[in-house]
Amino acid sequence: MNLVAQIAMAAAETEHYGNVALDTVIFGVIAAIVFAALGLVTLSYKNVANRHSAKAEAWAAKHGKDHEAGHGH
Repeated sequence: MNLVAQIAMAAAETEHYGNVALDTVIFGVIAAIVFAALGLVTLSYKNVANRHSAKAEAWAAKHGKDHEAGHGH
């Protein structure tokens, strides 16, 4: 048996691996967990401005009408 035949036999033996799709499912699971965690962080900022409306109203009353409402506009 020559070298080329041995390489071909070795390559043929390694082709029967199994289900590759099941080996890569973990990447999808990890991505889903990361996106869910980021979604929870984003959701935690929902309605934050209304939680502190009393502070905003107190600041507006203290500083009067010389400052426009908003983010420094």
